[in-house]
Amino acid sequence: MKQIALDIGLAPGPSLANFLAGQNQLVLEHLSLWVSNQVRSPVPTYLWGEVGCGKSHLLQAVRSALGEQGGLGSVGWIDPQLAEPGAFREDWQVVLLDDVHLYNAVQQHAAFNWFVNATSATDGQQRWVLASGAMPPSDLPVREDLRTRLAWGHVFQLQLLSEIERRSVLRQHADARGLFLSDEVMDYLLHRFSRDLASLMHWLDQIDRFALQSKRAITVPLVRDMMEQL
Repeated sequence: MKQIALDIGLAPGPSLANFLAGQNQLVLEHLSLWVSNQVRSPVPTYLWGEVGCGKSHLLQAVRSALGEQGGLGSVGWIDPQLAEPGAFREDWQVVLLDDVHLYNAVQQHAAFNWFVNATSATDGQQRWVLASGAMPPSDLPVREDLRTRLAWGHVFQLQLLSEIERRSVLRQHADARGLFLSDEVMDYLLHRFSRDLASLMHWLDQIDRFALQSKRAITVPLVRDMMEQL
């Protein structure tokens, strides 16, 4: 197996602007309103849906938007890769809990503690909690007190994009990198690889790396050669 090790070209990070909503327009409007509004509702929000529907993208986009407003340090964040979340901080504006269905006992304990502190802070200012998971709150494999709190407030189910919409996302991200994807390459990606957006973005990253490394245009033969070397 050959390791492809080359710095990837400049890629846009997750943002609300580059999220293709499709049937999820109401969710995007809900999050955009909160991020842009100076008087922010403290009612928590929970997003759920299949892998690749954009849950993590939206949480990261909110985090990024707050960072651009000068408040990145005022965001509490937990995901399954964060082994030991720290204590709740009262300077946070928002608590973001990504992929809660994968939390272990330590992460669940921290998430519950953060949720309680965010919604009942001693300084009288409630913080927003935005969370995501692969299933509705009632089906989450987490402790009961956390499950019931995630069910309180706004709950949105995210829908997967259609093939036409996935093509649009691929085209959008390729254009942002200065890459040209022919219809032939697009067809190959959509029919040979997993069609969820997370996987497609991963393969776009890999193709970008390999094309830069080999100094070749992106074609179906190039993608095949890349797969042989992975």
